[in-house]
Amino acid sequence: MWIRAVFLGFLTFVRTVNGEDAVDCVLGGSCILPCSFPPGGEVVLYWIQVATGNTIHYFYNNQDQVELQDQHFRGRTSLFKDQISRGNASLRLTGVQIQDQGRYRCYTSNKPGTKESFSNLNVYAPVRKVDIRQLENRITCSSEGIYPKPTLTWTTKPPFNETLQNQTTVPQTEQQLYSISSFLVASAPGLDYSCTVSTRVSQRRATWSLPTNISGSRTETTIRCRSSEGPPTGLIWRFNHSQIILNQTGTDYTTSEDWKKHVKSSSESGILTLKDLSSSQEGIYSCELSDAEETYSSFFLRLEGSPDSHNNGAAIAGGVIGSIGLVCGLITAAIFMLKYKKRKKNSQPNGQTSEEHEMNPLNGQKTEEDK
Repeated sequence: MWIRAVFLGFLTFVRTVNGEDAVDCVLGGSCILPCSFPPGGEVVLYWIQVATGNTIHYFYNNQDQVELQDQHFRGRTSLFKDQISRGNASLRLTGVQIQDQGRYRCYTSNKPGTKESFSNLNVYAPVRKVDIRQLENRITCSSEGIYPKPTLTWTTKPPFNETLQNQTTVPQTEQQLYSISSFLVASAPGLDYSCTVSTRVSQRRATWSLPTNISGSRTETTIRCRSSEGPPTGLIWRFNHSQIILNQTGTDYTTSEDWKKHVKSSSESGILTLKDLSSSQEGIYSCELSDAEETYSSFFLRLEGSPDSHNNGAAIAGGVIGSIGLVCGLITAAIFMLKYKKRKKNSQPNGQTSEEHEMNPLNGQKTEEDK
């Protein structure tokens, strides 16, 4: 197999397999089936779908013969007419469908002679996104809208020595597109899990990171998403899995109405700064940071938010001052009572204590001499 570049007003790359051209076309897009011939004189040009024998495109007498074209391809094919005189009979096909997949024959006839060549058209719907989630002790991975049939593999970081037991299903829709879903039980602690969904022509990976606890001031808290290996292409922050906080592409991001008053700033590298939080914002924060090949999902469990540092300091200072005042008051009261008792003792007759003075029956009574 080898690859060559064909100039058709722009570059397109075509694989050659067993002497025939092989072209990979994105579902819904457009692609070019290459064909060339020795130029000279007026040319008759046919494109035919080999499996059905249907005429895909017919060019004769310097114009397209639309009435002879198969209905399925009508309005979706065109030639590079300004290049036909130079020997270019390549066909442009738009709105590519899975039913277009197959082998095509290009036949040309002109003064130098006749020529035919074959192209194999392969249709694919790439793996565009892989979702990874945790549901209780299960890690789930899924993707949809894929063609041809994909495969899914699980890996861990650090590597896990045992085989990861998982269950995978690959149903196909009426449109012949595939969905794929798999789950495994997160039985080994301390691991990051990655799942990779692949086809022959495309691949994408998603990674689920271990949850980490965050705590901070309700006045302001900063959360950092895991960094991507390549330039980031998208970022989504969620609260409790379902509420979207913000959706970011490049330097532009959209914040949901419920979170506008709480989002202070966000960076495309995955740093989110929140402000003015309350108990209703205690929960699970998650981010999805994507690059060209992978989506990184990180989870953060927010602990009960502490009061801001200013109020904390004021409360602590107030407590200290109050405690000092209480101690000083107790000391002052103790000194006063000691002085009071001493004075009272000194004021009793015959050196009696206050208790002795109170218990003496003669206290407060006059003697005969007094009388």
